[in-house]
Amino acid sequence: MTDKSLIPPSPSEDDYVRQVSNAQSLPLLAEDDPMALFADWLEEAGRKEPNDPNAVAVATVDEDGLPDVRMVLLKDADARGFVFYTNFNSAKGRQLAANPKAALLFHWKSLRRQVRIEGAVERVGDAEGDAYFATRHRDSQLGAWASAQSEPLPDRLALEKKIAECGLRFGLGKVPRPPHWSGFRVTPEVIEFWRDRPFRLHERLVFERAGEGWTTHRLFP
Repeated sequence: MTDKSLIPPSPSEDDYVRQVSNAQSLPLLAEDDPMALFADWLEEAGRKEPNDPNAVAVATVDEDGLPDVRMVLLKDADARGFVFYTNFNSAKGRQLAANPKAALLFHWKSLRRQVRIEGAVERVGDAEGDAYFATRHRDSQLGAWASAQSEPLPDRLALEKKIAECGLRFGLGKVPRPPHWSGFRVTPEVIEFWRDRPFRLHERLVFERAGEGWTTHRLFP
């Protein structure tokens, strides 16, 4: 059983009062464009979040309908959607091929904010995948070739041996993108912005896609 002393208690009234002075409502003008609001939040997270402000949880479902979630790094976000990269033969790659839908969750603890996203998923184009792969460090490029992601690994030495083999294979030349590795784009149908407010009276603003635009509404916390 988990030691309950390891679980932080709920904030005291004094803690909540201190939060009030810093709490601001979500700007109404942002309700027309969720991607603009997301860009603002991501930019602020980049300045205040100590580690990986672009880290995002990606939830998929397996062949039995069991949810599966893991952390990845966001690599692009624009009006078309949110992009991350992976091995197509990984667990998430196989799950997305069978059921191309996903949910994303950004949680910025330092800002007391989170963003939830739901939508359909598609692979990015080859040119886009190639362009991003070319920006990766060479060791990461070799790792994309060497790792049979999500498959059993007998020991660490086996991975290091595969990386060394790939290094010899490509020598000093350019490392091309593996055919089994590229990006997925989540096209959002729903985006929810959440921010912490005192006494658990949190603020929730939801955008739902409506044709070329969005409808908005707020939710009880």
